[in-house]
Amino acid sequence: MSGIDQDAAENGRTPQRDAPDWWIYRGTGRPIHDIDLAQLLPAPPPWRSYRGDPPPEDDVPPPDDGESERRLGTAFTLSELTVDDGELNMVNAALYLRRPLLVTGNPGTGKSSLAYRIARELGLGRVLRWAVTSHTALSSGLYGYDAIGRVQAAATSQAQRGGEAEEPPIGDFVRLGPLGTAFLPSRLPRVLLIDELDKSEADLPNDLLSLFEDGEFSIDELARVRNRHPEVTVHTADPQRTAVVRDGRIACHAFPIVVMTSNGEREFPPAFLRRCLQLRIENPDEEQLAAIVAGHLVGEDGEHRDRLIREFAERSKAEGGLPTDRLLDAVYLATSGAYQPDQEAWPRLVDALWQRLTVR
Repeated sequence: MSGIDQDAAENGRTPQRDAPDWWIYRGTGRPIHDIDLAQLLPAPPPWRSYRGDPPPEDDVPPPDDGESERRLGTAFTLSELTVDDGELNMVNAALYLRRPLLVTGNPGTGKSSLAYRIARELGLGRVLRWAVTSHTALSSGLYGYDAIGRVQAAATSQAQRGGEAEEPPIGDFVRLGPLGTAFLPSRLPRVLLIDELDKSEADLPNDLLSLFEDGEFSIDELARVRNRHPEVTVHTADPQRTAVVRDGRIACHAFPIVVMTSNGEREFPPAFLRRCLQLRIENPDEEQLAAIVAGHLVGEDGEHRDRLIREFAERSKAEGGLPTDRLLDAVYLATSGAYQPDQEAWPRLVDALWQRLTVR
């Protein structure tokens, strides 16, 4: 019996499929208890092995900030039978190979939720999310340096002391972005969500290549003062957390689990695609939709819920895919008192909710 199957048995659950022994991630989002992922993961291939600095002695993933519950719901309703084998194969391959995962699919199919499901299931804490826009540059995801704020702090200190002031610590004015925080040395990999990469400028995917290959980057402002300040404490993208940067360089110890989403609005350079594993998430079927609704709306009215799920599945198939959150909206309205069987306005309301995401 594998470690995960044993954990299921100890918690009163039975595995629902004869899963391959090499699978670590099962896709249910149900936390795996009493298993050390660092011991469970095999060593990376030599070409994807990163030494970096040793992780801090008190290295523990920051707790989830509630976003996983908002994205995935409170109940664990997905079973291994409702998760596509292709998804499980690609996610586990990304874990083994330490490769970024490029996830494509229609809007609302759960591409971003995949990152939160991985983090919750494997006990990796808070997901680091980097939302990409048409103006996003690599530097904004790595770190920010508030030079003006430092000058102002020095001037204020000088005025208060009435003479020469002590130089304010440079680390107080450096904050790592989600991308930079994900590459801090840690015992367990952080989950990094790079959301809607296809909205970026053409250069961003290529700019990510060296970071994904080298697993490290430099903070120029700290590198310039490394002789005087070899160790600098900086702020991170995790609330109330800091990190020590040595010699102005950050190098990962455990390569992060990188989930990049795309709605397929553009093509990516071949060099970028070669360094990623690609996964397409298809529109959920009726069984998967029922599990998603049950996870978010526990114990709601079964009759109206089941009818809406069935109608939404048919409508989504006819329209080529509809966002799942529109189904959740309709079920919530129907089970919160807005639905009346003889109400003529209800079909029009549902029809408006389930329109395709295009302007006609």
